Amino acid sequence: MSKVHIWLRAETKPLEERIALTPNVAKQLLDAGFKITVEESEQSAISSELYRDIGCDIQTAHSWREAPLDTIILGLKELTKEKWPLDHKHIHFAHVYKNQQGWKEVLQRFTQGQGQLFDLEYLVDENNRRIAAFGYWAGFAGAAVALKAFARRSQQLIPVLPKLASSPNQDALVNEIKSLLALSDKSAKVLVIGAKGRSGRGAVEMAKSVGAQVIEWDIEETKVGGPFPQLLECDVVVNCVYIQSALPPFLTTEMLHQADRRLSIICDVSCDPYGDYNPLPIYDKCTTFSDPTLRLVEGDNPLDLIAIDHLPSLLPVESSEDFCQQLLPHLLQLDNLEQGVWQRANHVFNQKINQI
Repeated sequence: MSKVHIWLRAETKPLEERIALTPNVAKQLLDAGFKITVEESEQSAISSELYRDIGCDIQTAHSWREAPLDTIILGLKELTKEKWPLDHKHIHFAHVYKNQQGWKEVLQRFTQGQGQLFDLEYLVDENNRRIAAFGYWAGFAGAAVALKAFARRSQQLIPVLPKLASSPNQDALVNEIKSLLALSDKSAKVLVIGAKGRSGRGAVEMAKSVGAQVIEWDIEETKVGGPFPQLLECDVVVNCVYIQSALPPFLTTEMLHQADRRLSIICDVSCDPYGDYNPLPIYDKCTTFSDPTLRLVEGDNPLDLIAIDHLPSLLPVESSEDFCQQLLPHLLQLDNLEQGVWQRANHVFNQKINQI
């Protein structure tokens, strides 16, 4: 019996350079008997020629719509907002299961086309733990851009954070932030919320690697419930908490206007302003690589927020390689979607479909 056909689609989200299937992992799937098609992509950090060299079929960008119906369409970020029905099986981060803006319209496209969604965020083991995540790299990149903004603020540079671009590797990013902080007239005091999780560990390690003072908060510190005035006593707050239910806010808009506030930069790595579970209800839209900050407080003591929902793209090659290695054992089981993580993800999909 032949293995399934996996079609790696080109990403459409602006400045998204990561990829859901690296050449190394693709080669292992080919060796296991899978057929793999890879779309050309001008924005991917990894050239399609590397896939051609190992035996993948190469097709033009966004041609997956014409793929045979039994093909599994693999991507990272959500599809573009269209109205035509989706009739394939799709694997990607859809951002629709927490009642985010437009979630019903997205899922209706699947019901209309009788397609299926296996959301990467909901691929979990028998203990309900995610089997693959970019969390570490999101936290690492989030702390990096927050400290970059802090350093530029202390040097009174405008804008506080210019348009962002990906870094060639982790060391280059660390050295860039170290150099900027060395020009600052004060050290950074950073508080990381969710410090023991994947994302939080990345943020803590980044901040410590550049010499910042780091305060680590996790469940023990937050279980009493917010708001938390202690956050105002730090220069930078990096929120890395993975939220699955509503809880009291960590900060309120009123708190941000306190005259003695030290806090100047917030990076919301969790970044879910459109959902019902946002613990930072102080903003209502994401920021982007092109326009990375949102000014929350003007005046002599301004406060800026960073809320980019694809921060690992700052280190696209390393984060993609790590994620795909985590995902590989489960991609090898794609010819049986009625078991393991795929069965559990399909159960979540069907539950959400019934809520439309």
